[in-house]
Amino acid sequence: MTESWEFLLWLVPLAFGGALIYGITGFGSALLTIPVSSHFLPLPFSLAVFGLADLVNALRVGLENPRLAVKEEVMRMVPFTLVGTLIGVGLLVNLPRRGGMLALGFFVAAFALYGLLARQDRRIISQRWATLAGFSGGITSTLFGAGGPPYAIYLSHRPLTKEQYRATVTMTAIFSISMRCIAFIVTGLVDMRVLISVIAVIPAGLAGVAVASQLFKRMSREMLVRLVEIVLLITGVSLMVRALQLG
Repeated sequence: MTESWEFLLWLVPLAFGGALIYGITGFGSALLTIPVSSHFLPLPFSLAVFGLADLVNALRVGLENPRLAVKEEVMRMVPFTLVGTLIGVGLLVNLPRRGGMLALGFFVAAFALYGLLARQDRRIISQRWATLAGFSGGITSTLFGAGGPPYAIYLSHRPLTKEQYRATVTMTAIFSISMRCIAFIVTGLVDMRVLISVIAVIPAGLAGVAVASQLFKRMSREMLVRLVEIVLLITGVSLMVRALQLG
């Protein structure tokens, strides 16, 4: 990374685009921000900057109307998210990341394709699946920076309105992203250069969330679920591509 700050000219529009995706679906911002920014910045730097920026965006969306979040769903997932995060930290130094990332990408893409191609009514799944959603979300967030898909898959198949879905997945994400940011701070990834970059991209992120909130109001629940499945599909393909690029 050069000593100049010209890279901010790229980070600002990326922050807007990532926040736009996040503000509508409640996840998926890293699908755009991390792969693109890693082409011209070190990956740890990108993860730290957009991890903190995502936390700000999540708080903005979560505080929009927190009463809409279904707290029972959040509480079902959060304890297992914590367990998954702790296990993910231990696996980080031992697990072959290429194979794990490839498997995760394939699963997410296959599930999204199934949802997009299915013609029958969308099946409501049991709340018992919250255990797996929280646990796998914690692990994948730590290992791959992709904790959103397990939460989105579970919540999109629960009897929630589109407003409840967005608020609930956001509340879960706030916890997950907070854990990730704490890890970045503890490991020393957050330095003054990261903090200055975060301050620079926050306005663009908040603008993206504001635009997304207006678009969200015009969407039906079915449109939202379809958009979530499209984002899941792209996320899965992106993870597989990243896995194949790993040495």
